[in-house]
Amino acid sequence: MPPQITKLANGLTVVTDPMPHLETAAVGVWVDAGARNETSATNGIAHMLEHMAFKGTRRRSARAIAEEIERVGGFINAYTAREQTAYYARVLKDDVSLAVDILADILQDSVFDDDELAREKGVVIQEIGQAEDTPDDIIFDHLQATAFPDQSLGRPILGTERHVRSFTRQTLFEQVKGHYTASSMLVISAGAVTHERMVALAERHFADVHTGKPPATETARYAGGEFRDDDDLEQAHVALALPGFKANDDDIFAVQVYSTVLGGGMSSRLFQEAREKRGLCYSIHTFGSSYRETGLIGVYAGTSAADAPELINVIAGEMKSLAAEASDDEVARARAQIKSSLLMGLEQASARCEQIAAQMFTYGRLLDTRELIAKIDAVDANAVGRIAKKVLSNGPLTFTALGPVGALGSYDRVAQRFA
Repeated sequence: MPPQITKLANGLTVVTDPMPHLETAAVGVWVDAGARNETSATNGIAHMLEHMAFKGTRRRSARAIAEEIERVGGFINAYTAREQTAYYARVLKDDVSLAVDILADILQDSVFDDDELAREKGVVIQEIGQAEDTPDDIIFDHLQATAFPDQSLGRPILGTERHVRSFTRQTLFEQVKGHYTASSMLVISAGAVTHERMVALAERHFADVHTGKPPATETARYAGGEFRDDDDLEQAHVALALPGFKANDDDIFAVQVYSTVLGGGMSSRLFQEAREKRGLCYSIHTFGSSYRETGLIGVYAGTSAADAPELINVIAGEMKSLAAEASDDEVARARAQIKSSLLMGLEQASARCEQIAAQMFTYGRLLDTRELIAKIDAVDANAVGRIAKKVLSNGPLTFTALGPVGALGSYDRVAQRFA
C-alpha cells in the first residue's frame, strides 16, 4: 500500500504510510524551521522551543503530558536540526488519536510558563555544558562555525548560555507565530494507520494552525578556514571538511556512495588504511551535511598527539587516491551498504516517517523505493571518481582540531595536503 498525501485547506500537508501488519504507529509533526531560521539575537530559540513545548499547555501540565502518553505505553520526544524541528510519538494503534491530540496541543497551545522557562533554561545550559565537555561532539559545532562564520548556518543548534538566559515567553510565542505555520508543517504517520483517519484527525486538531509565509532564511556563504584549541585531552580530535552538495543535487546519490567508499564502514578506505593497517586511530569516519543550497562533506578522527600528523597525511592521501581511481568492487560494496540501510529502514515505522519528511522537504514529493534503488544502482566507479575530484577542488579546507594538536603544523601546511 503506497503512501498517500493530502494538503488541507489551510496549507498543512498530511502524509500517511500504512503498514497494516503492525500493531503500532509512529506519528509526528515536522516543521520546516530550525537553527538556521534564527537571528544572531535568537540563536538557540528553536531548540528552547522544542524543550518548552513539553512544559505545559492550557489543558495539560508538563507532568500530565508525560503521564498521558506513558499511561498507554507510548513514547513522545522531539529534536531540533539546522533546517527542521520534529515532534513525534510512537503508540499502539488504538492510541493514535491521543498522540495526535497531544502533539497538536503542545504545538498550538503551550503556555510557556515563566517558572517552567526558568527551570528549562537551566536544563539547556547543562546540555550546552555537556556538549562542550564532549570533544567528539563539540568539534562539529566549531567546524560548522568555521565553514559558515557569522551566519545562521554556522551557529550552534543549542545556542549559547548568554542567548539562552535572554529568552522570554514572548520570544517563544514569536518563534511559533513566525515559523510554525501550516504551509511549513507536515503531519506524518506510518504503521497501523489509515490515510482517511489521519486526514480527519489533522483537520480536527490542526485547523487553527497559523497561516502565512515564514521569513526567508539567510543564504549560506561558505568560507572555510581553521579553528584550533590546543587543550589537555587524551586524544587529538580532528574534523575537516570541504564544500559539499545541496540536498536535491543531481549527484547526491553519487556523493553518498563516494562517502561510503571513503569512510563509511569497516571495509572503507580510511578505516582499512588508518585503523587496520597503521593503527593510527580507534574512530574514523566520513560525514556529510546537505542543506537547501549548500553542504559539507568531511572526515572526523580521534588519535594520539604523536599520530595526528601521519593521520592527516593518510586522510589526504586516500581522498586524492580515490579521485585518481575508484574500483568497481568497492563501489559495489558501498551501493549494497546504502541500499540495505534504506530497505532496513523501511521495516520501521519511525524510520519511514523520517524518510518521508526528508523527501517532502527536499523534493516536494515522495520518491518510490524502486526509483531510489535505481538512482543508487546508477552510480558507477566513474561517477565516484568525478565526485572525489570535485570535492577536492570545490573550495578552501575547513579544519578543526581539539586536544594535543600542536604537532599538526600550520593551517596552510594542512590545507596544502588536500590541494
